[in-house]
Amino acid sequence: MPFHNKRIGFGVTGSHCTLEEAIPYMKELRDKGADVYPFITPTVLKTDTKFGAAEKWLNAIQKASGKEDVIDSIVKAEPFGPKIPLDAMVIAPMTGNSISRFANAITDSPVLMAAKATLRNSNPVVLAISTNDALGLNGSNIMKLMGAKNIYFVPFGQDNPDKKPTSLVARMEAIAPTLEEALSGRQYQPVIVEKYKD
Repeated sequence: MPFHNKRIGFGVTGSHCTLEEAIPYMKELRDKGADVYPFITPTVLKTDTKFGAAEKWLNAIQKASGKEDVIDSIVKAEPFGPKIPLDAMVIAPMTGNSISRFANAITDSPVLMAAKATLRNSNPVVLAISTNDALGLNGSNIMKLMGAKNIYFVPFGQDNPDKKPTSLVARMEAIAPTLEEALSGRQYQPVIVEKYKD
């Protein structure tokens, strides 16, 4: 199995409309041999939305990751640098807010703390973006991250170009192959795709 004995962080940020699509891929990585550690932002931990209550998503993350202890604070995330190094970190979905903070070295959530620690250990960080302003003000932050060492992107495309022309969302089903390539130091291709396959 491609991820046998690999310690993989899986960060979830507050793109609530994409949580149902992204969370099951934690289990896919487990099924492929990974030891998955779930990280969540305060927004995921505390916010109830029309897409579901926070408790619903917490339960789904626990079930998909196989871990009861979800890393939900910076204090809990800090050991995943020096003491419990991750082989790679996946963030899916990654909001525009987290993209802008990550691109500008702002570490104010457990997810970004784990990502920073993973980069510090020269290991890959894989981003599955979901943001309404990717082709707007956040475009420069995405390009900044695309040019950074050890950062890789799950292929992404416009999810609704007629009604949301600046929105980009990753193909979550490509998380595993993107991660596999990233662990070998390569970007899975193509990066820019149609969001939905024919």
